Amino acid sequence: MAYGTADAGGRGRGRRAATWAAALGGCALVAASTAPAAAHGSGRTTDYAALGDSYTSGPLIPRQVDANCARSDHNYPSLVAATLPGVVFKDVSCAGATTEHMWKAQGTNGPQLDAVRRDTDLVTVQIGGNDMGFGSIIATCAQVAAQDPAGAPCRQHYGADGVDELTVAIARTAPKVARVLRAVHARAPHARVLLVGYPDLLPDDGSGCAPTVPFATGDFPYLRDTGRRLNLMLQLVARWNGAEYVDTYGPTVGHDMCKAPGDRWIEPLRPTSPAAPAHPNARGEEAMAGAVLDRLRTGRGHH
Repeated sequence: MAYGTADAGGRGRGRRAATWAAALGGCALVAASTAPAAAHGSGRTTDYAALGDSYTSGPLIPRQVDANCARSDHNYPSLVAATLPGVVFKDVSCAGATTEHMWKAQGTNGPQLDAVRRDTDLVTVQIGGNDMGFGSIIATCAQVAAQDPAGAPCRQHYGADGVDELTVAIARTAPKVARVLRAVHARAPHARVLLVGYPDLLPDDGSGCAPTVPFATGDFPYLRDTGRRLNLMLQLVARWNGAEYVDTYGPTVGHDMCKAPGDRWIEPLRPTSPAAPAHPNARGEEAMAGAVLDRLRTGRGHH
């Protein structure tokens, strides 16, 4: 995801955000994606475009093939593409991308939607984390932890006015992701479109691991629930916009950044394996590839 922040919406988007916030506020758990139906066609060429942010691009994971976007040739789209027959593969994922970069160049990386064409068969999209300000949230929560190490100063910071700002940020991101999916469908009306969720960053049981991850005790479950709300939003947006949701949270539970180096698939704020802080390492990308491939083995029409 990296370093973006959520932008402010207009009055119309504000009303939609309020609706989303109401829906998300009491519903943190991500429902499991349903399975079933036939696999993506075999024995034919597959034209595959991968769009996304740094969770897709794989910063610092060997081998880096695009310095501008911190893109690895062992990120999950590359691993998925390696399994597809006669694949024509275009990976335009880029660290720091927001939904705006679907239409807007990012350094030497052109608008990501330019990779989606009428004959594209498969599109994976993983976006939204930077729109809600994921990088700044982690930095803020680490910074305020010293104020009350046994409490939840980050939750108090984002809820100081009685409304959880992160839930609102997720709600404001929903229509932006929906717009991306509509644009993908418009450019590639016959493509199978997969919206990929984000993996499990922190212990699913709400436990903490300071100082390895320098958050206050009560902020571990708060941030876990925020991640779940983000994924729930993505799942609903996929369902309502003709895409299939790929759950990467469930398959990565037990391999969060608090686990020992040999067990974790997400690196902590001081990585011990080649990866960006609070991002998947090579094993995390493999796990996300596995989730995408599992989804591809199920059929259309199930979200």
